[in-house]
Amino acid sequence: MPSRALLTSYRRLFAAPGAVAFTLTGLLGRLALSMNGVALVVLLSERRGSYGLAGAVSATGLVTGAIGMPLIGRLVDRYGQARVTVPAALYNAVPLTGLLLGVRLGAPDWTLLLCSAAWAAAPNLGGMARSRWAHLHRDDPAARHLANSFEQALDELCFMAGPVLAMVLCTTFAPEAGLITAGALGTTGALLFAAQRRTEPPLPPPVPAGSVGSADSAGSPLRVPGLRVLVLTFLATGMVFGATEITTVAYADALGHKASAGLLLALVAAGSCLAGLLFGLLAPRRAPGPRFLLGATAMVVVLLLPLAAGLGGAGLGLLGVALFAAGTATAPTMVTGMTLVQELLPRRQFNEGMAMAVSGIVVGISAGAALAGAVAERAAPGTGYALPAAAAGLALLIALAGRRHLATPGAATTGGASGPVSNGASDGASGASGAAGSAAADNSERIVSASL
Repeated sequence: MPSRALLTSYRRLFAAPGAVAFTLTGLLGRLALSMNGVALVVLLSERRGSYGLAGAVSATGLVTGAIGMPLIGRLVDRYGQARVTVPAALYNAVPLTGLLLGVRLGAPDWTLLLCSAAWAAAPNLGGMARSRWAHLHRDDPAARHLANSFEQALDELCFMAGPVLAMVLCTTFAPEAGLITAGALGTTGALLFAAQRRTEPPLPPPVPAGSVGSADSAGSPLRVPGLRVLVLTFLATGMVFGATEITTVAYADALGHKASAGLLLALVAAGSCLAGLLFGLLAPRRAPGPRFLLGATAMVVVLLLPLAAGLGGAGLGLLGVALFAAGTATAPTMVTGMTLVQELLPRRQFNEGMAMAVSGIVVGISAGAALAGAVAERAAPGTGYALPAAAAGLALLIALAGRRHLATPGAATTGGASGPVSNGASDGASGASGAAGSAAADNSERIVSASL
């Protein structure tokens, strides 16, 4: 599609008052989040001389962050974005400062692990931004689709720029510079984001006790079957990301060009970023559930390209092309997945539900990276690309097994035109597909659900 159409569509999206302000301020915080991992590893490897300690401290933060993010999301749903984001951002600066001082003063290793564990209250600005778009364009499904696509492109932009910026700061100024900058950007961005009150979604009215839906609204969003399917699918998708990253670094290192690994990974993000922007311009012709299955299928297909390149001993140029192509299926799948989260959950559980989806991705990244690291040490270069392909296949199987739970109200009347629902998704609304009634599909769903 011509670039003029791209600019026109996104210019119309930002015509809403306050949209530019919350997007730019939120971008600061999200950029900081993408800097933390590299900045922390460089800091500890330089000051303590141990990659093992760096990995342990980083993993501790990821685990506690995956637990803490949904809890922060629940507080946001209950009390509002500003009332939670401000104290969370200010609190988060305390353990970060403690970690920096501990490294500088030679504190015991356990204190660094403790600070990393306490450094888990970062608000999910990406999820809150998507919640604002959903509120601003609650009556315009096409605009919500465009906004979700844009948010995914921003995620990929941060993934490309954050690690590079952190590495430049750490190597140019001091090992602490990356983490200090990330902390300053994260706190400032979160506070400025919270200050944009006119675009903050209002709190939904409380559900009277004893009324229909009151039990669902008081419990976990995981009580909605569709969200369980999505979280497990996102966990497998996170394994794709983690395994691809470690395998690419190992492959480039085996060819004697380890410094080129960052560029190769940037190509993955660039493919996803471009695909996300273009995907937002396409008018959805199918319901989100079938679109999600198509996206997961596309991920399986395109991830065979890096596998073929790696097993064939391809050079970095050919591998870069394969990785760029592999990235193009990521954004449409993630965009549709986040759309499903918004449509399956009641509005009073938006932020907690999206935080759970992100936590699934984070856990998957950690698991995928660990598996890929083990494969890289024991197998030939390129063999590790079998892991992302297998993880994508697992994501597709999970989505297929739970596909009847991914049907959204209104999907039968107009594909993609349904808006966020005001109550939890129902199992009964998802049985419209005749194919879903087959015994084989039901058996596979029970098997996968029980095993997971």
